[in-house]
Amino acid sequence: MNPEPLSPGLWGILATPFHGPDLSVDLASLGRQVQLFRELPAAGVVALGVFGEGAALDSREQRDVVEAVVQQGDGLPVVVGISARSTAPAVEQARLAVEAAGQNLAGLMVQINGARPQLLAQHFSAIFEATGVGIVAQDYPLVSGVHITSDQILDTLRRCPFIVAVKSEAPPTAAAIAHLTGGTQVPIFGGLGGVGLLDELAAGAAGAMTGFSRPEALLAAIEGWNAGGMAAAHEAFARWLPLANFEAQPGIGLALRKEAFRRRGIFEEADVRPPMPKMPASLGPILQQHLVVLERTNV
Repeated sequence: MNPEPLSPGLWGILATPFHGPDLSVDLASLGRQVQLFRELPAAGVVALGVFGEGAALDSREQRDVVEAVVQQGDGLPVVVGISARSTAPAVEQARLAVEAAGQNLAGLMVQINGARPQLLAQHFSAIFEATGVGIVAQDYPLVSGVHITSDQILDTLRRCPFIVAVKSEAPPTAAAIAHLTGGTQVPIFGGLGGVGLLDELAAGAAGAMTGFSRPEALLAAIEGWNAGGMAAAHEAFARWLPLANFEAQPGIGLALRKEAFRRRGIFEEADVRPPMPKMPASLGPILQQHLVVLERTNV
């Protein structure tokens, strides 16, 4: 029996907080972040994604993060990102995720590692056969370096009935999502910090699978769309878009998001692990201006 598709709505990408001179994982701050998503409530969360710096953690840290997310989530569905792109290490990471997450594991997010559907299907199948857990196929060419067409993704989906969602992050995202939703019943989610969320919803996206220091804004946009279409989504999300755009700056977006979480009181510290770049000090006052404006509008 194939696994159930992911539920529509907001799936929050969790950043991994660090603290101290050794940049050890800060499980207390991680717990506060999970609680934020649980209380919204989000449909689920994603641990160890690209913006979760999963590739910068050793296997013990990866296990600790997943176990903490499951514990703090208290039943919240969890997707675990697999950072390895070659099949053998990806299978190893997937097995670790299954051991750490148990029954709360809703899927394994695996990056598309090639554009040939037959080989890509073999990669996904090996991970599924080793774990029995549904695959979330992530199309993120900025990170993977892989450029695949929507038709090639649809071909892969036909070969892999165990895929429970696609995370589509290949610009222009709305066009890609419209093509995918026209050819499959598998739920397609947008990402990229939510800056294209309204267009992605209009193109048929099932929701957002992304991070933002104000995830309640993403949920408000989705709920607005479901209740009243584009006009209601506009009204719910417009005030948040300047901050979302600020956090989505290439290269430094994760550092900006972590600092915004720190100023919100969710994270104790905002450090990233190399080679992720730090937030330029010159942007701190600009971030504060965004936050002051939002506070004045009582959001």
